[in-house]
Amino acid sequence: QVQLVESGGGLVQPGGSLRLSCAASTTIFSMLNMGWYRQAPGKQRDLVATITSGGTTNYAESVKGRFTISRDNAKRTVYLQMNSLKPEDTAAYYCNVHLGSTNYWGQGTQVTVSS
Repeated sequence: QVQLVESGGGLVQPGGSLRLSCAASTTIFSMLNMGWYRQAPGKQRDLVATITSGGTTNYAESVKGRFTISRDNAKRTVYLQMNSLKPEDTAAYYCNVHLGSTNYWGQGTQVTVSS
């Protein structure tokens, strides 16, 4: 059983920045590949970024050059630094880990980009 708790969402103006955090309860956090997804109202949940246990990162084309995923294994936390935010980035953002046969999700944190 893994618990994921996201934080850091909010309302920001276009061009602004936010940093999301996801704290994981598992002691094997450093061995896990982690991901961030987002879901806008009426749309499917889409992959935003992933980071492997070794630190290799991958990004959706729509966020490349603007978002950065990172991790702190000592704090069992994965981050998503979001810069140059656009209205189309508005969504609920979810932390994810796949462990064994189970996909774990956090409760989500809302990001709204609006002037």
